[in-house]
Amino acid sequence: MINDEGNTVDLYIPRKCAWTNKLIEAKDHASVQINIGHLDENGVYKGTFDTFAMIGKIRAQGESDHALDLMWKKKQAEAQA
Repeated sequence: MINDEGNTVDLYIPRKCAWTNKLIEAKDHASVQINIGHLDENGVYKGTFDTFAMIGKIRAQGESDHALDLMWKKKQAEAQA
């Protein structure tokens, strides 16, 4: 929720899984959020990043590495287009 000054006042802001688009529950202690930094052509960090969140179920099934790889490739293709 945002107040009149434009500040976020909620104590809990829910996240969604980037792969399954399901809501990450507050008690999902196996979930992770990964920030992947952007590099310039010389391999120097630019100060920007993309964030991907994964639910614990995907990680338990061993699918998170594959999912992250596919999502990152899709994000790169969108950026180059």
